[in-house]
Amino acid sequence: MTETPDAPVPQTAVTRAPARWFNSLSFRLFALTVIAILIVEAFIFVPSASGFRMAWLNERVQAARIAALALDAAPERSVSEELSQQLLENAAVLAVAETEDEMRFQLLSSHMPMDGKMHAEDLRDTTPLSRVLDVMGAFFAPDDRILVVTAVGSEPDRVIEVVVPQAPMKTALYAYARRIAGLALFIALVAASIIYILLHLLVVRPMLRVTLSVEQFRQDPGGWTKRLPPTHRKDEIGRAQNALSEMEGAVADSFRQRAHLAELGMAVAKINHDLRNSLASAQLVSDTLARSEDIRVQKAAPRLERALTRAITLATETLDYGRATPQPAEPDTVYLKQALDEAADEALAAWPSVEFINNVHMLDQVTADPDHLHRIAANIIRNAAEAMTAAGSAPSRIFVSSENNQVEFADTGPGLPQKAADNLFTPFAGTARQTGTGLGLVIARELAEAMGGNLELAFTGPEGSVFRLTLPPKT
Repeated sequence: MTETPDAPVPQTAVTRAPARWFNSLSFRLFALTVIAILIVEAFIFVPSASGFRMAWLNERVQAARIAALALDAAPERSVSEELSQQLLENAAVLAVAETEDEMRFQLLSSHMPMDGKMHAEDLRDTTPLSRVLDVMGAFFAPDDRILVVTAVGSEPDRVIEVVVPQAPMKTALYAYARRIAGLALFIALVAASIIYILLHLLVVRPMLRVTLSVEQFRQDPGGWTKRLPPTHRKDEIGRAQNALSEMEGAVADSFRQRAHLAELGMAVAKINHDLRNSLASAQLVSDTLARSEDIRVQKAAPRLERALTRAITLATETLDYGRATPQPAEPDTVYLKQALDEAADEALAAWPSVEFINNVHMLDQVTADPDHLHRIAANIIRNAAEAMTAAGSAPSRIFVSSENNQVEFADTGPGLPQKAADNLFTPFAGTARQTGTGLGLVIARELAEAMGGNLELAFTGPEGSVFRLTLPPKT
């Protein structure tokens, strides 16, 4: 057999861009955390600023109430112009008036012109929504706007009106906003740093190990020995790391099996020529024996000739598993009992102590390739005989029965180990013997499928194993 070596897998050069912190997953997590905290702080800031504005207006109203009380103590509720101006400056308002019993009294009058646009603000009837809308409008209101604030006066039955300039309140709001923004940014940076450190230790570093393992394994999946070790973590990262570790092991094992197949094919190719010559010489001897007049020789010669023909065919094909597909089947009508007896005679030649019990009816016929059927049966019977002999099973028996195009091979052996049963039809993995190759049953299943049937392990246990060969229906 001439085997064309596999083309070498081109090594993909791993080109790494210069390491940039802002391109890493850690930085993205850090930035997203800062942004998320700032967004939350923005939602909190609006009602907070609304409360600050209401507190500022209430302070102005309270100062105006105190000025009104000072006027109540004055004779005829009248003060000098100089004292009036001082009271207005202390209260930081432009004018103060009170209404009592539908009578309006101008308590403190402004001596400055009020040219700005007037805006009424009633503190007695506000809602959370109205306060939020008012504070948003305050940020964008013109600086020369004049607020006319209405609130409860110095007495419960009085209503006080305070004229307040917009500019000082707007300046205070902006200063408050800057303080809140600075505090929010500080909190965001501290929280993001803590989250960044935790995520880096718990997520990023493990993911970096997984990423590096994948990159290294991609370059040399067959020969790289520094595989990613499994972890005891039960979260998603731990599951991913364990799955990757198992995958690396499976791929490496697959490469080893592939190399084993290549070495096996090369070895068989080297001995193929000499083996065929030896078998050809044996066939010449068989032809000479066929002309013998000894009755016993004449009886055994056809069987020997068929065995040599099959051996030469196998040597010509070299190794069926190394071919893309098994040899095409040539279905024919076969007497099943006779075919199984012939396979058992060949397979049990080295184990005469094993008893073969053929329960198939002598007239049962099946549609199968005679050579494929012989090789499948001989392989199963030989494996069972080897297992029973190695285990010292007594008695050592193999039973064969047939029903509805299904042939069952049962033995009295020790059964198959769990690992061998799970990998029975996997090359180099399903053998229970140290000297076995694990290819016999793989080839047997391929031959069965080539005939349109199937081969499976029906049962295995301490009392023995049962293989079921399904053949195509008779045509």
